[in-house]
Amino acid sequence: MRLESLPKTKELKNVKRVGRGPGSGTGKTAGHGENGQKSRSGATINAWFQGGQSPLYRRLPKRGFNNARFATKYAVINLSDLDKYFKDGDVVTPEELKSRGIIKKELNGVKVLANGTLTKKLTVKAHRFSSVAVTKILESGGKTEVI
Repeated sequence: MRLESLPKTKELKNVKRVGRGPGSGTGKTAGHGENGQKSRSGATINAWFQGGQSPLYRRLPKRGFNNARFATKYAVINLSDLDKYFKDGDVVTPEELKSRGIIKKELNGVKVLANGTLTKKLTVKAHRFSSVAVTKILESGGKTEVI
């Protein structure tokens, strides 16, 4: 057995000599391509650099913590809706609003807002009221109860 007939391992393989003329197969540009910053000597570009394109880390949606899922969400009802759907002297409760289909879900409670006018005398039971809504309900002769 002769030394040159042994199978070549990584240590015995010849190093590829780049930039040594056209006959070597890696002449002229020496495997660096034609143009651009990476073809020049001394070029250093970050691995995540993408030219003028917006970087990947800015294109992806941001993940992380916020308190949005812990917010208290109320089903909102306006005075104009109460005036439209209820008769004089009725008692308005969240269960009544849901059974009549005025609100779909109670969520964390019902909040009464002052949009519109109230001409009927109603007893309104809800979890929250805006201050203007309370004054409008009291002016029309009704009552407000916080649940």
